[in-house]
Amino acid sequence: MNLVQGHIFELEAMKSYPKELFYSGNLELLKKTKISIVGSRKPSKYSRSLTHQLSSALSRNNICVVSGGAMGVDAIAHKGAGESNTISVLPCGVNIKYPAINKNLLSDIERNGLLLSQFKDDFRATPWSFVVRNELVVALGEVLVVAEAELNSGSMRSIEFALKMNKEIYVFAHRIGESSATNELLKSGRAKAIYDIDEFVAKFSKVQNNTQIKVDDFMDFCKTNPTYDEALKKYPTKIFEAELSGEISIENGRVRSSL
Repeated sequence: MNLVQGHIFELEAMKSYPKELFYSGNLELLKKTKISIVGSRKPSKYSRSLTHQLSSALSRNNICVVSGGAMGVDAIAHKGAGESNTISVLPCGVNIKYPAINKNLLSDIERNGLLLSQFKDDFRATPWSFVVRNELVVALGEVLVVAEAELNSGSMRSIEFALKMNKEIYVFAHRIGESSATNELLKSGRAKAIYDIDEFVAKFSKVQNNTQIKVDDFMDFCKTNPTYDEALKKYPTKIFEAELSGEISIENGRVRSSL
């Protein structure tokens, strides 16, 4: 367990600056331009695809993606950015990889990116610690992107934090009857819609360079429509995680990417 030393300017937006902040990984990511992405644990195919496209585009432009390490939108945002250019904020101690389904993803981020937590080692997630986690996720980003969320969902707490911090909120445009929370934000004028991903990314890309961030080789491999046996042999652990999270499906013995 490592303790973050020094002051992090972005965290001044929080109601109370963290008394302690623990980490494992690359603290240099805190110096980058950062965008926070949150959303449903069970996103639609449309939201999964756009979240992956957005986080990948941000990472290609050297912008770090911040999220909460949960299933669904969080995991897709981390994977799209590539584990070397993402920060995962945990509702538990950094030595606990929660949720278990994302254990390998969080371990990859720990080795190549950055895990952050306000909780000491061995602390296990509780309902209130998710709220603490959400505030930190929102504070770190220049803006908050809500990929998909329903009214009364956990993502509403992140939205509330963003509004209190006077952070701009961006959402994907959804059809009527879908993602009720983000549609309500648009209706009330409290959020802006992302209609063009490249245009959105360009707003935050302060320095154009040719730095190539590590891409998700596994998802690129799945897009070639390999056989299940080929995928299992090359990526024995990731294949099960991706199928459970809905990122891939198995049809007629072949792997198909859902993103």
